[in-house]
Amino acid sequence: MKFLKILPFLFVLSFSSFAQSFDGKGDAKINLGYDIYGHGNGIRGSFDIGLCDLFSVGAGAAYYFDNDENDYYLFAKTAMHFGLVLDFPKQLDIYPGISLGYLSGNDVGFDAYLGIKYFFTKKIGFFAEIGNTGSVGLSYSF
Repeated sequence: MKFLKILPFLFVLSFSSFAQSFDGKGDAKINLGYDIYGHGNGIRGSFDIGLCDLFSVGAGAAYYFDNDENDYYLFAKTAMHFGLVLDFPKQLDIYPGISLGYLSGNDVGFDAYLGIKYFFTKKIGFFAEIGNTGSVGLSYSF
């Protein structure tokens, strides 16, 4: 029975041997996702670029549907990528990160999270981030 649960994962893995989740300096990603909790429920978009094998920086914006006080969040972000350093499979990256920015309503927004990215093709992958906010979505590498 456990084999049947693992079979879909092995199937996807067999097609993803050429995917790369984080390639170090100059690696650029666009992330589009849904904020599940934190500042509110809504959509989030961000851009990341690698500075070296360990760090990336980026910027993004989120728009919240259900929060009366805060409608949007504009932020800068940074993350520390362990995929290359700890020799994870090249499709997988685990990264802690923070973001800091302007939260509408004259508030400062701060997020601390632990994220995971898994690329199932050369250009497209899945990400999830949990912490004081949580989001899930797709990541595009170019």
